Amino acid sequence: MAAVLSNEVKQALQDIYYNERTGRGKEAFALLEKASAAGDGDASCVLARCYCGYQYVWRGHGFPEDDQRATKLLHKSVEQGSALGVLVALRSGELTPSVQKKMPFESLQQAFDQAVELAEGGDAFSQYVVGNSYFWWDFLRIQNKGKDSFASQAEFKAYLKENISKCEDWFWKAFRGGIYFAANNLNQYYTKGDEDIIDPQPEKARDLWKTGAEYGHPLHQSIYADELKKAERYEEALHWYTEAAEGGNPGDWFEVGYLYEAGKGTEKDAAYAAACYEKELARDPVHMGANNYLGRAYFQGTGVPQDYAKAFHYLSVAHDKKGSTWGVFYLAKCCFYGLGTPQDYVKALQFLNQVDWQNKEADYMRGYIHARGLGGVQENIPKGVEYLQKAGNFDKAKEELLHYKKTLFGKWVRR
Repeated sequence: MAAVLSNEVKQALQDIYYNERTGRGKEAFALLEKASAAGDGDASCVLARCYCGYQYVWRGHGFPEDDQRATKLLHKSVEQGSALGVLVALRSGELTPSVQKKMPFESLQQAFDQAVELAEGGDAFSQYVVGNSYFWWDFLRIQNKGKDSFASQAEFKAYLKENISKCEDWFWKAFRGGIYFAANNLNQYYTKGDEDIIDPQPEKARDLWKTGAEYGHPLHQSIYADELKKAERYEEALHWYTEAAEGGNPGDWFEVGYLYEAGKGTEKDAAYAAACYEKELARDPVHMGANNYLGRAYFQGTGVPQDYAKAFHYLSVAHDKKGSTWGVFYLAKCCFYGLGTPQDYVKALQFLNQVDWQNKEADYMRGYIHARGLGGVQENIPKGVEYLQKAGNFDKAKEELLHYKKTLFGKWVRR
């Protein structure tokens, strides 16, 4: 129970949190598993966070999410004598009375004091954990105090303000030390304050993401790039999206590709845009945007050789796996004309029914199918003609309309 982290935990924290760009997250995860099994409570604590999803660990590591495993590890870390584990379990609502009885500390305060000792020694993860104890009011349970511990509401409020405000310094220390999550809490602290105890200070939150980007955190580089893109500062946005993408942040090769395809912040380069989409798909084969945009590129032959089969594949992944309707018009065309997939009017109509925007060629295809009774629908010339007329000056629609005429009684029939 000495206030020192093992070399295994120190190395894992470096690769998982402090310098996530190393790309050694999975190696660090394995290192923690081995140390946890050997009795290292701090390793069990950090490993538990790794199982808790993107709210607690960078998505770019690709760690598995398993809440039950995380809970077991937190309980284990408490039993193994990790002061950090005690505080994280408390914060997570997992420090039940039965679990607390198993910790080898005389009190929560003793565990907290040991965590503070680690934090004062310079460990950023410990600084973040201590900051959270103040930010989320866990200090009340740690110090075994409540409203009834004070002579007046004013004294209680002053006590709360004194303790809550301590989180700011600890979060800044953690942020500077490499814990980008600390900036998330700082952002909330500055923009929302805390009830009527801490006043908001939104001006202090203004450059948090920029600071995190400059510290080298891929997620903050992405968030800052989003802000720059929204402000139409595309050249700067492209720089930070590229930094984030090269650092492994999910989704950012797509953003880089989009800017190159649109020629925003750089000269248009459809070939490089397509290459960026492919890089995104190498990381995440079901990324919706990359599948859609790369599918369109192959359909149109922009930046890549025209290949309807590849177009149909990528657009289908976005549609089938992610529920995207962005590419349904292209999918409908593939099925209607038999481009890259066997001609199938049934599927074509299914896709056309999802085209909920004005599109003359879509109206032509709908009209053709209904007027001829294709795709499993009963022949309905009036309905087909209605769609064909809606297609306006679309050449194929005008040609198809020549096959129909209106009788003296106003009924549309085939010529």
